[in-house]
Amino acid sequence: MYDVIIIGGGPGGYLAAERLGRAKKKVLLIEEKYLGGTCLNAGCIPTKTLLNSAKQYIHAKEAGKFGVRVKDVSWDWSAIQAWKTEVTEKLREGIAGQMKHCGVDVVSGRGEIVSAPAGGGNAVVKVQQTGGKYEAAAILVCAGSVPALPPLPGSAGNPKVLDSTGLLSCGEVPKRLAVIGGGVIGVEFAGLFSGLGAEVTVIEMMDEIVPFMDKEQSPLLRRAMKNSGGGGTVDFRLGRKVEKIEGAAVHYTGKDGAAEKTDADLVLMAVGRRPVLDSWGAKAAGVDTGPRGVKADDRMRTNIPGIWAAGDVTGKSLLAHAAYRMAEVAAADILAYLDGGAVKSANIWRSRAVPWAVYGIPEAAGVGMTEEEAAKGGGVLKASVPMRVSGRFAAENTFAGQGAVKVIADAATRRILGIHAVGAYASEFIWGGAALIEQELRVEDVKELIFPHPTVCELIRDAVWLL
Repeated sequence: MYDVIIIGGGPGGYLAAERLGRAKKKVLLIEEKYLGGTCLNAGCIPTKTLLNSAKQYIHAKEAGKFGVRVKDVSWDWSAIQAWKTEVTEKLREGIAGQMKHCGVDVVSGRGEIVSAPAGGGNAVVKVQQTGGKYEAAAILVCAGSVPALPPLPGSAGNPKVLDSTGLLSCGEVPKRLAVIGGGVIGVEFAGLFSGLGAEVTVIEMMDEIVPFMDKEQSPLLRRAMKNSGGGGTVDFRLGRKVEKIEGAAVHYTGKDGAAEKTDADLVLMAVGRRPVLDSWGAKAAGVDTGPRGVKADDRMRTNIPGIWAAGDVTGKSLLAHAAYRMAEVAAADILAYLDGGAVKSANIWRSRAVPWAVYGIPEAAGVGMTEEEAAKGGGVLKASVPMRVSGRFAAENTFAGQGAVKVIADAATRRILGIHAVGAYASEFIWGGAALIEQELRVEDVKELIFPHPTVCELIRDAVWLL
Protein backbone atom coordinates (compact mmCIF):
# COMPACT_ATOMS: atom_id res chain seq x y z
CA MET A 1 0.00 0.00 0.00
CA TYR A 2 1.39 3.37 -1.08
CA ASP A 3 0.47 6.95 -0.41
CA VAL A 4 1.12 7.93 -4.02
CA ILE A 5 1.67 6.04 -7.28
CA ILE A 6 3.27 8.02 -10.11
CA ILE A 7 2.85 6.79 -13.69
CA GLY A 8 5.82 7.96 -15.77
CA GLY A 9 9.42 8.60 -14.76
CA GLY A 10 10.16 11.67 -16.89
CA PRO A 11 10.94 15.15 -15.51
CA GLY A 12 7.49 15.59 -13.97
CA GLY A 13 7.34 12.07 -12.55
CA TYR A 14 10.76 11.83 -10.96
CA LEU A 15 10.67 15.38 -9.56
CA ALA A 16 7.26 14.79 -7.96
CA ALA A 17 8.56 11.50 -6.56
CA GLU A 18 11.53 13.31 -5.05
CA ARG A 19 9.37 16.01 -3.45
CA LEU A 20 6.88 13.50 -2.03
CA GLY A 21 9.62 11.12 -0.87
CA ARG A 22 11.35 13.94 0.99
CA ALA A 23 8.02 14.65 2.66
CA LYS A 24 8.16 11.09 4.07
CA LYS A 25 5.35 9.75 1.90
CA LYS A 26 5.48 6.20 0.57
CA VAL A 27 5.85 6.57 -3.19
CA LEU A 28 5.90 4.14 -6.11
CA LEU A 29 7.25 5.37 -9.45
CA ILE A 30 6.36 3.25 -12.51
CA GLU A 31 8.36 3.86 -15.70
CA GLU A 32 7.99 1.80 -18.86
CA LYS A 33 11.44 2.40 -20.37
CA TYR A 34 14.11 4.56 -18.75
CA LEU A 35 14.12 6.98 -15.85
CA GLY A 36 14.34 10.50 -17.17
CA GLY A 37 11.71 9.96 -19.85
CA THR A 38 11.91 11.51 -23.29
CA CYS A 39 13.83 14.57 -22.10
CA LEU A 40 16.83 12.68 -20.80
CA ASN A 41 16.85 9.72 -23.16
CA ALA A 42 15.53 10.94 -26.52
CA GLY A 43 15.04 14.67 -26.28
CA CYS A 44 16.52 17.58 -24.34
CA ILE A 45 19.77 16.05 -23.14
CA PRO A 46 20.93 13.96 -26.14
CA THR A 47 20.11 16.76 -28.60
CA LYS A 48 22.02 19.32 -26.54
CA THR A 49 24.94 16.93 -26.15
CA LEU A 50 25.16 16.45 -29.92
CA LEU A 51 24.68 20.18 -30.53
CA ASN A 52 27.55 20.93 -28.18
CA SER A 53 29.81 18.65 -30.21
CA ALA A 54 28.80 20.53 -33.36
CA LYS A 55 29.51 23.83 -31.63
CA GLN A 56 32.93 22.61 -30.49
CA TYR A 57 33.70 21.69 -34.09
CA ILE A 58 32.62 25.14 -35.30
CA HIS A 59 34.62 26.87 -32.56
CA ALA A 60 37.70 24.86 -33.52
CA LYS A 61 37.31 25.85 -37.18
CA GLU A 62 36.95 29.51 -36.21
CA ALA A 63 39.71 29.45 -33.60
CA GLY A 64 42.14 31.23 -35.90
CA LYS A 65 40.03 34.38 -35.71
CA PHE A 66 40.74 34.43 -31.99
CA GLY A 67 44.46 33.89 -32.47
CA VAL A 68 44.39 30.17 -31.73
CA ARG A 69 45.90 27.89 -34.40
CA VAL A 70 44.18 24.52 -34.83
CA LYS A 71 45.17 22.15 -37.64
CA ASP A 72 43.21 19.38 -39.31
CA VAL A 73 39.89 19.95 -37.56
CA SER A 74 37.46 17.07 -38.01
CA TRP A 75 34.69 15.26 -36.19
CA ASP A 76 34.02 11.58 -35.43
CA TRP A 77 30.31 10.74 -35.41
CA SER A 78 30.76 7.45 -33.55
CA ALA A 79 32.74 9.23 -30.82
CA ILE A 80 30.10 11.97 -30.66
CA GLN A 81 27.41 9.31 -30.24
CA ALA A 82 29.47 7.56 -27.56
CA TRP A 83 29.73 10.84 -25.61
CA LYS A 84 25.97 11.32 -25.90
CA THR A 85 25.39 7.83 -24.51
CA GLU A 86 27.82 8.39 -21.65
CA VAL A 87 26.11 11.64 -20.65
CA THR A 88 22.59 10.18 -20.68
CA GLU A 89 23.62 7.06 -18.78
CA LYS A 90 25.36 9.07 -16.06
CA LEU A 91 22.33 11.29 -15.59
CA ARG A 92 19.98 8.31 -15.58
CA GLU A 93 22.07 6.69 -12.86
CA GLY A 94 21.89 9.95 -10.93
CA ILE A 95 18.09 9.93 -11.01
CA ALA A 96 18.00 6.30 -9.86
CA GLY A 97 20.30 7.18 -6.98
CA GLN A 98 18.13 10.14 -6.04
CA MET A 99 15.00 7.96 -5.99
CA LYS A 100 16.73 5.51 -3.66
CA HIS A 101 17.96 8.35 -1.45
CA CYS A 102 14.39 9.70 -1.15
CA GLY A 103 12.92 6.28 -0.36
CA VAL A 104 11.00 6.01 -3.64
CA ASP A 105 10.27 2.53 -4.98
CA VAL A 106 10.76 2.18 -8.74
CA VAL A 107 9.09 -0.47 -10.89
CA SER A 108 9.84 -1.02 -14.57
CA GLY A 109 6.80 -1.40 -16.81
CA ARG A 110 3.74 0.40 -18.11
CA GLY A 111 1.39 1.51 -15.36
CA GLU A 112 -2.35 1.37 -16.02
CA ILE A 113 -5.07 2.61 -13.69
CA VAL A 114 -7.49 -0.26 -13.07
CA SER A 115 -9.75 1.59 -10.67
CA ALA A 116 -9.84 5.18 -9.43
CA PRO A 117 -10.08 6.25 -5.80
CA ALA A 118 -13.75 6.23 -4.78
CA GLY A 119 -15.57 6.90 -1.54
CA GLY A 120 -12.39 7.25 0.41
CA GLY A 121 -11.00 4.01 -1.03
CA ASN A 122 -7.71 3.47 -2.79
CA ALA A 123 -6.83 3.43 -6.46
CA VAL A 124 -5.42 0.31 -8.09
CA VAL A 125 -2.68 0.44 -10.71
CA LYS A 126 -1.54 -2.55 -12.72
CA VAL A 127 1.87 -2.96 -14.32
CA GLN A 128 1.05 -4.43 -17.71
CA GLN A 129 4.29 -6.33 -18.30
CA THR A 130 4.28 -8.17 -14.96
CA GLY A 131 0.62 -8.15 -13.99
CA GLY A 132 1.53 -6.80 -10.56
CA LYS A 133 -1.11 -4.63 -8.87
CA TYR A 134 -0.49 -1.80 -6.43
CA GLU A 135 -2.77 0.37 -4.33
CA ALA A 136 -2.46 4.01 -3.34
CA ALA A 137 -4.54 6.86 -1.96
CA ALA A 138 -3.43 9.19 -4.76
CA ILE A 139 -2.33 8.87 -8.38
CA LEU A 140 -0.18 11.27 -10.39
CA VAL A 141 -0.14 10.73 -14.16
CA CYS A 142 3.03 11.88 -15.93
CA ALA A 143 2.71 9.78 -19.07
CA GLY A 144 4.50 12.31 -21.30
CA SER A 145 4.24 12.69 -25.06
CA VAL A 146 5.41 11.07 -28.30
CA PRO A 147 6.33 12.47 -31.73
CA ALA A 148 3.34 13.43 -33.86
CA LEU A 149 3.52 11.66 -37.20
CA PRO A 150 1.03 12.88 -39.82
CA PRO A 151 -0.13 10.25 -42.33
CA LEU A 152 1.81 11.60 -45.30
CA PRO A 153 1.80 9.33 -48.34
CA GLY A 154 5.10 7.50 -48.54
CA SER A 155 6.11 8.04 -44.91
CA ALA A 156 4.81 4.90 -43.19
CA GLY A 157 7.42 2.16 -43.10
CA ASN A 158 9.90 4.26 -45.04
CA PRO A 159 13.42 3.68 -43.63
CA LYS A 160 14.49 7.08 -44.98
CA VAL A 161 11.88 8.89 -42.85
CA LEU A 162 12.77 9.26 -39.18
CA ASP A 163 11.30 10.98 -36.16
CA SER A 164 13.53 12.86 -33.72
CA THR A 165 14.26 9.71 -31.69
CA GLY A 166 15.42 7.81 -34.76
CA LEU A 167 17.59 10.65 -36.07
CA LEU A 168 19.37 10.97 -32.72
CA SER A 169 20.79 7.49 -33.20
CA CYS A 170 21.35 7.47 -36.97
CA GLY A 171 24.46 5.61 -38.06
CA GLU A 172 26.02 8.48 -39.98
CA VAL A 173 25.58 12.16 -40.68
CA PRO A 174 23.56 12.61 -43.87
CA LYS A 175 25.07 14.81 -46.55
CA ARG A 176 21.57 16.09 -47.32
CA LEU A 177 18.78 16.28 -44.74
CA ALA A 178 15.19 17.32 -45.38
CA VAL A 179 13.35 18.54 -42.28
CA ILE A 180 9.57 18.65 -42.37
CA GLY A 181 8.60 21.26 -39.77
CA GLY A 182 10.31 24.51 -38.80
CA GLY A 183 9.43 24.44 -35.12
CA VAL A 184 11.79 23.92 -32.18
CA ILE A 185 12.70 20.32 -33.01
CA GLY A 186 13.25 21.02 -36.70
CA VAL A 187 15.39 24.10 -36.03
CA GLU A 188 17.57 22.33 -33.47
CA PHE A 189 18.29 19.38 -35.76
CA ALA A 190 18.90 21.74 -38.67
CA GLY A 191 21.50 23.53 -36.56
CA LEU A 192 23.12 20.28 -35.47
CA PHE A 193 23.56 18.71 -38.90
CA SER A 194 24.39 21.90 -40.78
CA GLY A 195 27.02 22.51 -38.09
CA LEU A 196 28.58 19.19 -39.09
CA GLY A 197 28.57 20.08 -42.78
CA ALA A 198 25.23 18.79 -44.04
CA GLU A 199 23.02 20.58 -46.57
CA VAL A 200 19.72 20.98 -44.71
CA THR A 201 16.39 21.99 -46.19
CA VAL A 202 13.66 23.00 -43.73
CA ILE A 203 10.14 22.76 -45.17
CA GLU A 204 7.58 24.70 -43.10
CA MET A 205 3.88 25.19 -43.81
CA MET A 206 3.73 28.54 -41.97
CA ASP A 207 5.25 31.77 -43.30
CA GLU A 208 7.99 31.81 -40.65
CA ILE A 209 9.96 29.34 -38.53
CA VAL A 210 9.15 28.80 -34.82
CA PRO A 211 5.70 30.38 -35.21
CA PHE A 212 5.33 31.33 -31.53
CA MET A 213 8.42 33.57 -31.64
CA ASP A 214 8.16 37.35 -31.82
CA LYS A 215 7.74 38.32 -35.47
CA GLU A 216 10.82 40.55 -35.44
CA GLN A 217 12.96 37.83 -33.88
CA SER A 218 12.16 34.84 -36.12
CA PRO A 219 13.87 36.34 -39.21
CA LEU A 220 16.98 37.07 -37.12
CA LEU A 221 17.24 33.42 -36.14
CA ARG A 222 16.58 32.22 -39.66
CA ARG A 223 19.22 34.47 -41.21
CA ALA A 224 21.78 33.54 -38.57
CA MET A 225 21.20 29.82 -39.21
CA LYS A 226 21.78 29.88 -42.97
CA ASN A 227 25.54 29.46 -42.52
CA SER A 228 26.53 28.20 -39.08
CA GLY A 229 30.27 28.13 -39.76
CA GLY A 230 30.49 24.35 -39.77
CA GLY A 231 30.56 24.06 -43.54
CA GLY A 232 26.91 23.16 -43.98
CA THR A 233 23.94 25.26 -45.03
CA VAL A 234 20.27 25.64 -44.12
CA ASP A 235 17.74 26.46 -46.82
CA PHE A 236 14.29 27.46 -45.57
CA ARG A 237 11.25 26.70 -47.73
CA LEU A 238 8.44 28.58 -46.00
CA GLY A 239 4.74 28.55 -46.79
CA ARG A 240 5.01 25.07 -48.31
CA LYS A 241 2.62 22.16 -47.88
CA VAL A 242 4.13 18.69 -48.03
CA GLU A 243 2.14 16.39 -50.30
CA LYS A 244 4.08 13.12 -50.29
CA ILE A 245 7.45 11.46 -49.76
CA GLU A 246 9.13 9.13 -52.25
CA GLY A 247 12.20 7.47 -50.75
CA ALA A 248 14.07 10.50 -49.36
CA ALA A 249 12.51 12.97 -51.81
CA VAL A 250 9.94 15.34 -50.34
CA HIS A 251 7.27 16.72 -52.67
CA TYR A 252 5.44 19.90 -51.68
CA THR A 253 3.54 22.87 -53.05
CA GLY A 254 3.76 26.59 -52.39
CA LYS A 255 0.98 29.14 -52.04
CA ASP A 256 0.76 29.43 -55.81
CA GLY A 257 0.20 25.70 -56.07
CA ALA A 258 3.44 25.08 -57.96
CA ALA A 259 4.94 21.65 -57.38
CA GLU A 260 8.41 21.53 -55.82
CA LYS A 261 10.74 18.78 -54.63
CA THR A 262 13.71 18.41 -52.32
CA ASP A 263 16.02 15.40 -52.69
CA ALA A 264 17.80 14.24 -49.54
CA ASP A 265 19.50 11.26 -47.95
CA LEU A 266 17.25 11.29 -44.87
CA VAL A 267 13.97 12.98 -43.95
CA LEU A 268 13.19 14.18 -40.43
CA MET A 269 9.53 14.36 -39.47
CA ALA A 270 9.50 17.21 -36.96
CA VAL A 271 5.91 18.39 -36.80
CA GLY A 272 5.54 18.39 -33.02
CA ARG A 273 4.51 16.01 -30.26
CA ARG A 274 1.23 14.73 -28.84
CA PRO A 275 0.30 13.71 -25.28
CA VAL A 276 0.09 10.00 -24.45
CA LEU A 277 -3.56 9.37 -23.58
CA ASP A 278 -4.23 5.79 -24.62
CA SER A 279 -2.13 3.47 -22.49
CA TRP A 280 -2.46 4.32 -18.79
CA GLY A 281 -6.17 3.75 -18.13
CA ALA A 282 -7.68 7.20 -18.61
CA LYS A 283 -10.97 5.76 -19.83
CA ALA A 284 -11.24 3.15 -17.08
CA ALA A 285 -10.53 5.80 -14.46
CA GLY A 286 -12.98 8.28 -15.98
CA VAL A 287 -10.35 10.96 -16.44
CA ASP A 288 -11.45 13.75 -18.79
CA THR A 289 -9.21 14.28 -21.80
CA GLY A 290 -9.40 16.57 -24.80
CA PRO A 291 -7.56 17.20 -28.05
CA ARG A 292 -4.72 18.92 -26.15
CA GLY A 293 -4.38 16.36 -23.35
CA VAL A 294 -5.63 15.57 -19.86
CA LYS A 295 -7.85 18.32 -18.48
CA ALA A 296 -6.25 19.52 -15.24
CA ASP A 297 -6.85 22.66 -13.17
CA ASP A 298 -4.29 25.08 -11.75
CA ARG A 299 -3.44 22.60 -8.99
CA MET A 300 -3.06 19.81 -11.55
CA ARG A 301 -6.20 18.07 -10.30
CA THR A 302 -8.19 16.07 -12.84
CA ASN A 303 -11.96 15.66 -12.70
CA ILE A 304 -11.47 12.52 -10.59
CA PRO A 305 -10.71 13.18 -6.89
CA GLY A 306 -7.42 11.55 -6.00
CA ILE A 307 -5.96 11.71 -9.52
CA TRP A 308 -3.58 14.44 -10.69
CA ALA A 309 -1.72 14.96 -13.97
CA ALA A 310 1.45 16.90 -14.79
CA GLY A 311 3.81 17.53 -17.68
CA ASP A 312 3.33 16.89 -21.39
CA VAL A 313 0.28 14.67 -20.83
CA THR A 314 -1.74 17.76 -19.88
CA GLY A 315 -0.86 19.62 -23.07
CA LYS A 316 -0.44 22.83 -21.06
CA SER A 317 3.22 23.19 -22.02
CA LEU A 318 5.38 20.51 -23.63
CA LEU A 319 8.59 21.64 -21.95
CA ALA A 320 10.64 19.75 -19.35
CA HIS A 321 10.96 22.77 -17.06
CA ALA A 322 7.20 23.30 -17.25
CA ALA A 323 6.79 19.66 -16.21
CA TYR A 324 9.07 20.31 -13.23
CA ARG A 325 6.88 23.18 -12.09
CA MET A 326 3.64 21.27 -12.63
CA ALA A 327 5.10 18.39 -10.63
CA GLU A 328 5.89 20.71 -7.72
CA VAL A 329 2.36 22.10 -7.83
CA ALA A 330 0.84 18.62 -7.97
CA ALA A 331 3.06 17.32 -5.16
CA ALA A 332 2.07 20.20 -2.90
CA ASP A 333 -1.62 19.60 -3.56
CA ILE A 334 -1.27 15.84 -3.08
CA LEU A 335 0.34 16.45 0.31
CA ALA A 336 -2.60 18.67 1.29
CA TYR A 337 -5.00 15.97 0.07
CA LEU A 338 -3.27 13.22 2.02
CA ASP A 339 -3.30 15.36 5.14
CA GLY A 340 -7.05 15.72 5.09
CA GLY A 341 -7.91 17.42 1.86
CA ALA A 342 -10.00 20.17 3.42
CA VAL A 343 -7.51 22.91 2.51
CA LYS A 344 -6.19 23.21 -1.02
CA SER A 345 -2.54 23.98 -1.55
CA ALA A 346 -1.78 27.65 -2.24
CA ASN A 347 0.80 26.47 -4.77
CA ILE A 348 -0.72 26.86 -8.25
CA TRP A 349 0.33 26.60 -11.90
CA ARG A 350 0.80 29.91 -13.69
CA SER A 351 1.68 29.97 -17.36
CA ARG A 352 2.32 33.64 -18.10
CA ALA A 353 6.04 33.44 -17.32
CA VAL A 354 7.13 30.05 -18.70
CA PRO A 355 10.37 30.64 -20.62
CA TRP A 356 11.17 28.75 -23.80
CA ALA A 357 14.46 28.17 -25.57
CA VAL A 358 15.54 26.93 -28.98
CA TYR A 359 19.01 25.40 -28.77
CA GLY A 360 20.01 25.97 -32.35
CA ILE A 361 23.15 27.52 -33.75
CA PRO A 362 22.64 30.23 -32.59
CA GLU A 363 20.18 29.99 -29.72
CA ALA A 364 16.90 31.80 -29.26
CA ALA A 365 14.80 32.22 -26.13
CA GLY A 366 11.83 34.14 -24.87
CA VAL A 367 9.31 34.58 -22.07
CA GLY A 368 6.00 36.36 -21.76
CA MET A 369 4.14 38.06 -24.58
CA THR A 370 5.32 38.76 -28.08
CA GLU A 371 4.77 42.27 -29.41
CA GLU A 372 1.76 41.03 -31.38
CA GLU A 373 0.17 39.45 -28.32
CA ALA A 374 0.82 42.48 -26.13
CA ALA A 375 -0.66 44.87 -28.70
CA LYS A 376 -4.03 43.13 -28.40
CA GLY A 377 -4.33 44.49 -24.87
CA GLY A 378 -3.55 48.12 -25.70
CA GLY A 379 -0.53 50.35 -26.17
CA VAL A 380 2.90 48.77 -26.24
CA LEU A 381 6.42 50.01 -25.58
CA LYS A 382 9.22 48.09 -27.28
CA ALA A 383 12.97 48.33 -27.63
CA SER A 384 15.51 46.09 -29.32
CA VAL A 385 19.28 46.07 -28.84
CA PRO A 386 21.60 44.16 -31.22
CA MET A 387 23.86 41.54 -29.68
CA ARG A 388 26.93 43.19 -31.18
CA VAL A 389 26.78 46.07 -28.66
CA SER A 390 27.57 43.61 -25.85
CA GLY A 391 31.31 43.60 -25.16
CA ARG A 392 31.29 39.98 -24.08
CA PHE A 393 29.25 38.84 -27.07
CA ALA A 394 31.56 40.66 -29.47
CA ALA A 395 34.65 39.24 -27.77
CA GLU A 396 33.47 35.62 -27.88
CA ASN A 397 31.55 35.35 -31.15
CA THR A 398 32.69 35.72 -34.74
CA PHE A 399 29.21 36.59 -36.04
CA ALA A 400 28.81 39.58 -33.72
CA GLY A 401 26.28 41.30 -35.97
CA GLN A 402 23.64 38.58 -35.61
CA GLY A 403 20.93 38.50 -32.98
CA ALA A 404 19.23 40.93 -30.63
CA VAL A 405 17.48 41.29 -27.28
CA LYS A 406 13.97 42.74 -27.32
CA VAL A 407 11.91 44.00 -24.36
CA ILE A 408 8.18 44.68 -24.46
CA ALA A 409 6.23 46.68 -21.85
CA ASP A 410 2.69 47.96 -21.34
CA ALA A 411 2.48 51.61 -22.38
CA ALA A 412 0.06 52.56 -19.60
CA THR A 413 1.46 50.68 -16.60
CA ARG A 414 5.05 50.33 -17.93
CA ARG A 415 5.02 46.77 -16.62
CA ILE A 416 7.39 44.34 -18.40
CA LEU A 417 5.33 41.97 -20.58
CA GLY A 418 7.88 40.07 -22.66
CA ILE A 419 11.59 39.53 -23.23
CA HIS A 420 12.99 37.81 -26.32
CA ALA A 421 16.52 37.07 -27.49
CA VAL A 422 18.35 35.57 -30.45
CA GLY A 423 22.05 34.83 -30.03
CA ALA A 424 24.56 32.90 -27.95
CA TYR A 425 23.73 32.42 -24.24
CA ALA A 426 20.04 33.34 -24.74
CA SER A 427 18.91 30.17 -22.95
CA GLU A 428 21.13 30.92 -19.96
CA PHE A 429 19.79 34.37 -19.10
CA ILE A 430 16.11 34.16 -20.12
CA TRP A 431 15.20 32.99 -16.62
CA GLY A 432 15.87 36.56 -15.50
CA GLY A 433 13.15 37.73 -17.85
CA ALA A 434 10.78 35.20 -16.29
CA ALA A 435 11.51 36.65 -12.85
CA LEU A 436 10.85 40.22 -14.02
CA ILE A 437 7.50 39.23 -15.52
CA GLU A 438 6.46 36.99 -12.64
CA GLN A 439 7.14 39.78 -10.14
CA GLU A 440 5.31 42.30 -12.35
CA LEU A 441 8.24 44.71 -12.39
CA ARG A 442 7.93 48.01 -14.20
CA VAL A 443 10.45 49.66 -16.50
CA GLU A 444 11.57 51.90 -13.63
CA ASP A 445 12.10 48.88 -11.35
CA VAL A 446 14.39 47.16 -13.85
CA LYS A 447 16.40 50.35 -14.39
CA GLU A 448 17.41 50.15 -10.73
CA LEU A 449 18.72 46.58 -10.98
CA ILE A 450 22.46 45.99 -11.30
CA PHE A 451 23.53 43.55 -14.02
CA PRO A 452 27.10 42.19 -14.07
CA HIS A 453 29.41 43.58 -16.74
CA PRO A 454 30.51 42.40 -19.23
CA THR A 455 27.66 39.98 -19.81
CA VAL A 456 25.13 39.43 -22.54
CA CYS A 457 22.23 39.54 -20.08
CA GLU A 458 22.86 43.24 -19.43
CA LEU A 459 21.37 43.86 -22.87
CA ILE A 460 18.01 43.49 -21.10
CA ARG A 461 18.85 46.55 -19.03
CA ASP A 462 20.12 48.40 -22.12
CA ALA A 463 16.84 47.74 -23.90
CA VAL A 464 14.79 48.82 -20.88
CA TRP A 465 16.59 52.18 -20.81
CA LEU A 466 15.35 52.79 -24.36
CA LEU A 467 11.69 52.44 -23.36
